[in-house]
Amino acid sequence: MMLPPLWSPEVEARVQAEARDMDKQERAPEVKFCTRCVVSSQRPRIVFDDEGVCSACRYAERKKAGIDWKARADELRALLAKYRKDHAYDVIVPCSGGKDSSTVAYRLKHEFGMTPLCIKWAPHIYTEIGRRNMENFNHAGFDVIEATPNGLLHRKLARLGLEFYGDPFLPFIYGQLAWPMNAAKWFGIPLVFYGENGEAEYGGDPAANDKPCWSTEDWTRVYMKGASFEKLLFLGRQLGAISEQEQRQASMFYRLPDFDREFMGGFGPTKETRPQFHWLGYYLPWHPQGNYYHAAEHTGFEANEERSQGTYSKYASLDDKLDGLHYYLGYIKFGIGRCTSDAAHEVRDGEIGREEAVALVGRYDGEFPTRHLDDCLAYLGMDRMQLDRVIDRFRPEHLWERTHDEGWRLKHTVYADAKSEAA
Repeated sequence: MMLPPLWSPEVEARVQAEARDMDKQERAPEVKFCTRCVVSSQRPRIVFDDEGVCSACRYAERKKAGIDWKARADELRALLAKYRKDHAYDVIVPCSGGKDSSTVAYRLKHEFGMTPLCIKWAPHIYTEIGRRNMENFNHAGFDVIEATPNGLLHRKLARLGLEFYGDPFLPFIYGQLAWPMNAAKWFGIPLVFYGENGEAEYGGDPAANDKPCWSTEDWTRVYMKGASFEKLLFLGRQLGAISEQEQRQASMFYRLPDFDREFMGGFGPTKETRPQFHWLGYYLPWHPQGNYYHAAEHTGFEANEERSQGTYSKYASLDDKLDGLHYYLGYIKFGIGRCTSDAAHEVRDGEIGREEAVALVGRYDGEFPTRHLDDCLAYLGMDRMQLDRVIDRFRPEHLWERTHDEGWRLKHTVYADAKSEAA
């Protein structure tokens, strides 16, 4: 089914102005690269110290020598013992069938004696390898409930997210956060376990580096970029892209439960039974490549036959055809592509050295995602010319310049920086 046209020439100027205004808050004025990994100061909320080391590398240091993992594991056992049930589900695990969530579910079940109910938020456009990995996980002995929201509304929200925030993944992010918490409420399972604290592991707001979870307010601030589901609905209504009926019937899958309001109103869970979420990576050392080997052995996880475009890896973020475009827009907005993200954490994990990481970034970062492009354009209801228009809208002037012979070019790269240091 074709996506109805969302825009007219009359609203284009306004979209451009609002998109720039909404996105400018995430810009760091100075571009510098971590002296240990390859991430730059453009990653939102990342912190660099006086030695030029990023907050993620400092956290990786602490993981190796500054955290008492035995004490954390004891905390985990005590927490799980509090919620463990003999004949019922006792923990919600948001699970995509990927290496990380599969490992979380398996370890909670087989190492800690929990009975997980796995909650799946459907990708925008399934890949074949994504479907196969989800089936493999299910057949490895796990109950899964998958939520697939209103497809037409979901596509419109993805287009709105792309136009206003340079990220078609926003509706997926909403559901990935909200659906498991709503499922916990609806099924009466007060414990939810995610994988890792991405802000700590990959660089970002360090406020929760020593906490097992974010607060609801922090979730909205950190993960939703100030662009709530309600705001995206509002923008869609103003542009005539979303109907009044769609607004009324908008799925609760996208909204975090308002437990405080429900408790004060005398219904819903009590303060003692209200769902709470935790990161397994707070209690146990988090190692993405180790998770790959674990999931491959225990839940039938398969890597892709070919590397993901924009990077060198074959086993991360495989289930959605929009993945490549999502990562490419990150490259446009922040100068940080998929390869930078992969190589940076593999340097911290000790898988590769910085010199190799720099070479990989120079080879793969910013590769345009052509593999599923036609499907993505059809899903978003646009053509390549319209996509290029949106992409150029989100190129910050302090990161990009247009040359006569090469077209658009990043002004600052880690590989050019490394060459200048060597010279």
